[in-house]
Amino acid sequence: MEVKPLIKKIVIIALTIVVAYLLQTSVFSNLQLANVTPNILIIVTSAFGFMRGRKDGMFVGFFCGLLLDLNSGTLFGLYALIYLLIGYLNGLFEKLFYGDDIKLPIVLIAVSDFAYSVVIYIIFFLVKGKFDILFYFTSVMLPELVYTVLVSIALYFILYRLNIFIDKQPDKRRRSNFV
Repeated sequence: MEVKPLIKKIVIIALTIVVAYLLQTSVFSNLQLANVTPNILIIVTSAFGFMRGRKDGMFVGFFCGLLLDLNSGTLFGLYALIYLLIGYLNGLFEKLFYGDDIKLPIVLIAVSDFAYSVVIYIIFFLVKGKFDILFYFTSVMLPELVYTVLVSIALYFILYRLNIFIDKQPDKRRRSNFV
């Protein structure tokens, strides 16, 4: 890969991660439904995973999680690890990905968000002896899952266009003014 396309790819992905983080922590924190916000960073991690493969999914997931780690201040590196794994696992579905079919992306984003919620429940609640998973499921997991899926329907097409733009190679042929 040439240097310029690589820099273009890194800049676009970095800006996407920062914008997603800002949307999640500022805009959507003020647009709560049922006291939950959609997990925009899961959408971005999952999307880049199944669109671009395991390596890019891990890269995006790690940095999305790292931003959350910097924000949360508890168990530093935990979110980076969780998101890295989510990006990797979504990258396993790259061969099944077709851009115009939204079913697979929505299912993968939903499964990723659910898995994320289960892991968070185990680490932050179950370990502390809070065994009321039914309450957590109905008040946090399910509403967040639904909200994330609804938002992902809109964001998916933006992320898909970004993915196409990243892969687009500039035309190296020059037009002649004499033809």
